[in-house]
Amino acid sequence: MNIRFKNARVLTMADGFNIMENAEVHVRGKKITYIGAADKKEDRTNHWDKTVDVKGNLLMPGFKDAHTHSAMTFLRTNADDMKLQDWLTKEVFPYEAKLTAEDIYYCTKLAVLEYLTSGITAICEMYFEPQAIAKATEESGMRCVQVSPLSGGDNVPQKIACLRDMYKKFNEGNPLTTCQIGLHAEYTCSKELLEETAKLVNELKVPFYAHMSETKSEVEGCIERYGMPPVEFADSIGLFNYGGAIFHGVHLNDKEIEILKKRGVSVVTNPASNAKLASGIAPITSLLSEGINIAIGTDGPASNNCLDMFREMFLTTALAKLREDDAAAVDANKVLYMATVGGAKALNLNDSDVLTAGKNADMIMIDLNQPNMRPFNNITKNIVYSGSKINVKMTMVNGKILYMDGKFNIGEDPEAIYRDVQNVIDSFKNGTR
Repeated sequence: MNIRFKNARVLTMADGFNIMENAEVHVRGKKITYIGAADKKEDRTNHWDKTVDVKGNLLMPGFKDAHTHSAMTFLRTNADDMKLQDWLTKEVFPYEAKLTAEDIYYCTKLAVLEYLTSGITAICEMYFEPQAIAKATEESGMRCVQVSPLSGGDNVPQKIACLRDMYKKFNEGNPLTTCQIGLHAEYTCSKELLEETAKLVNELKVPFYAHMSETKSEVEGCIERYGMPPVEFADSIGLFNYGGAIFHGVHLNDKEIEILKKRGVSVVTNPASNAKLASGIAPITSLLSEGINIAIGTDGPASNNCLDMFREMFLTTALAKLREDDAAAVDANKVLYMATVGGAKALNLNDSDVLTAGKNADMIMIDLNQPNMRPFNNITKNIVYSGSKINVKMTMVNGKILYMDGKFNIGEDPEAIYRDVQNVIDSFKNGTR
């Protein structure tokens, strides 16, 4: 579909935080073809399937949720206010053991609805049954980068073959789905699995992704096993030779930060989840000072509990200020960059980072005609400090409007999705499985 957006404010993110006034954005098929003044003669006369009057609202790149476990919507508010180990062993693991691929498909679709209301146009997914996840996201129109949640120590050759096949399959299929090589975490994997994965990473010359340095106990355990903390150990066996990203990065020492910088490894911070589970506050200021790319993730809806990029952005800067005892720490514009361009960089979504001609039409409209967006002193910082889901007027992915003015366009009635997910929960509760 060819869509013309007119009378828009536009934040391209391609030239910092400058906002164009009274501009147009043209989308043809899946790509942006023009951004600029409204009087471009050759485009005024072209055929449009749809013209959207933006009415002075803001068009900008969509947010990237750079770490999530979408299907964990089934555990939302089912296991709250518990210590981490009890939360995992008494609630998460027992319920996950009952999940089917069909359950994951339904629960992922529920998450997609929530992502769209938060202006999220791409996610980095790590969960079981990747084929079911791909089916759910592709049918919904959501862009998804999959990372394997493999762990354990048995059947290592088969697991490496699975990683290889998953990487090939998802990078050669539907363009909405891509894949990066990864594992769940150092502490859930045998040394053999970690070392064989490192061989695969170096054979394919690709980045590596994993949960890393989330809790103090995780770091202490790695030091007991290998005599060094997780990032240092992963680098020692070659997992980061081609970059990648770590999810969380709460407990990092100076040497590890230097390794991340040297290897070009991104850090995906998950402030709401880390705060709720009392894991700690990531050293955002130190990472920024070393030029390390930072992205933002929600983590799963069992530990967060919502999939809300506005809350994550506010917490990223607010918790950093608290950690450093410095109200000037982590400027809001840097956080907006993390949530958009930083996320795209971490996930290798290089065609979905900024709004320019030739890039993917992954774009959102921020409603500025709401009380929390007025007055216009500093629109970009206001998005971080005052913005909320109420300000997401439109979410477009790959040139298709998936959400606008409170209505979804994902090929399925949201009520049917709600019903399917509730049936999953009810079957757990009533003991039918």
